[in-house]
Amino acid sequence: MAVLTALAIGSLALSAFGAVKQGKATKQAGKLANEAAQQEAGIIDYNASVADQQAADALTRGQEQEQQVRSATRQVIGSQRAGFAAQGVDVGSGSAADVQADAAYLGELDALTVATNAAREAHGFKVQATDLRNRADVTRRTGVNQERAANAAGNAAYLGGAANVIGGTANLLANRYGFR
Repeated sequence: MAVLTALAIGSLALSAFGAVKQGKATKQAGKLANEAAQQEAGIIDYNASVADQQAADALTRGQEQEQQVRSATRQVIGSQRAGFAAQGVDVGSGSAADVQADAAYLGELDALTVATNAAREAHGFKVQATDLRNRADVTRRTGVNQERAANAAGNAAYLGGAANVIGGTANLLANRYGFR
């Protein structure tokens, strides 16, 4: 009978040890999952900052191109004026003035188109940055929730092991001392 009691106690001890190991491993896996999620969120945040930089760059490039278009328009109008003057045409009135006004209008339209396109491109990058930041936030929260779930599962393993030990001890005592 002593051998059976020793075997039962050994089995209970192994069961408790296994439950503790399982609980610790589950908790460690949750911790590692959270750490990985936090690292991934950091990478996503970095990508969001790159998108912010791209938005700023798009606006800067747009402003430079806008200035170039306006400069080119002024050059075209200057060439028109020189051509008209060389032919003896009054550059300040009539058809010559209309041609210059049309060139100025079309040049300004081109400059505004460049500015609008740059603003649209920048807006796209800003939307992308916002989306990335939201994804980083969700990733962080997911990691925290995974760790919490793993901790709960680890605690459940501890409780399950304790329940097995208690149940086994009760059976052992009942068999040994005749309790029913």
